[in-house]
Amino acid sequence: MIPRRLPRLPKPTRNNIFRYALLFLLLVLAAGWLLAALSLIALRVIDPPTTAVQIERRMQSFFHAGSYSKHHTFVPLSQISPNLQHAVVAAEDARFFQHHGFDWHEIQIAADEDMEGKRMRGASTITQQLVKNLFFGTSRSLLRKAAEFTLVPVAELVLGKQRILELYLNVVEWGPGVYGAEAACAYHDRTTARRITRDQAARLAAILPAPLKRRPERMNRYSELIEERMRQMGW
Repeated sequence: MIPRRLPRLPKPTRNNIFRYALLFLLLVLAAGWLLAALSLIALRVIDPPTTAVQIERRMQSFFHAGSYSKHHTFVPLSQISPNLQHAVVAAEDARFFQHHGFDWHEIQIAADEDMEGKRMRGASTITQQLVKNLFFGTSRSLLRKAAEFTLVPVAELVLGKQRILELYLNVVEWGPGVYGAEAACAYHDRTTARRITRDQAARLAAILPAPLKRRPERMNRYSELIEERMRQMGW
């Protein structure tokens, strides 16, 4: 009896290869997004051991001369002076307690300034900055922005304002290797986050947009503006 020939499998075409590669990429992106979302849920009760920014700075140190030392101590929000809490909110996100992750008013202003070619400010909220800090580092891309846009509502929903502020104040970069309020107060002012004064807090908040370039003692004009905004906000 003559055995039947097995049917020939179709040769993979260029379109099929592209389709499979695209499907694989989408699955990887979906898995990454799901992992980030689950991490946000866990952060309700677990303090993050590290962040994307901290990992990025550590990797960068391997390619630059000089030593790198990480300074970071996580402290509860109750151990961070209201002076610093208010200064950071006034400087970074004045409508933090009113919006739900995105400040559309600031986004509109930033868009108008872009159209006129005189961009003066950013429009990222504290929630957006936290998500970026935790998962994406300092890189910029449309893909990162899209992922951030979908994760911000998750952060707002599962964490709440107080936990978002607590996490942000504890992970944000405040100098070379300096992360979080406790380390920043010790590094820049030789004090603690609980005891920092109003003036010191305003100066620390003033360096947040560029913590590797700015120094608190040079932020007189900006810190005065922050303190004035704090007064206007009733703080």
